Amino acid sequence: MFNLFRKKSEIEKLESNFKKLMREWHDLSSVNRKLSDEKYALAQALIPRIEQLKNK
Repeated sequence: MFNLFRKKSEIEKLESNFKKLMREWHDLSSVNRKLSDEKYALAQALIPRIEQLKNK
């Protein structure tokens, strides 16, 4: 209940965005390969930033 009003940290936002991009990548993988590859590249670009924040 109290999590409804709590603001997300930067790492939570990045992880949420990563999961969304990976879901879109999977959905597009059988329909549009070029767009699928773009989503995958965007998701992979988030990984270093997520790891950097986790190691702080």
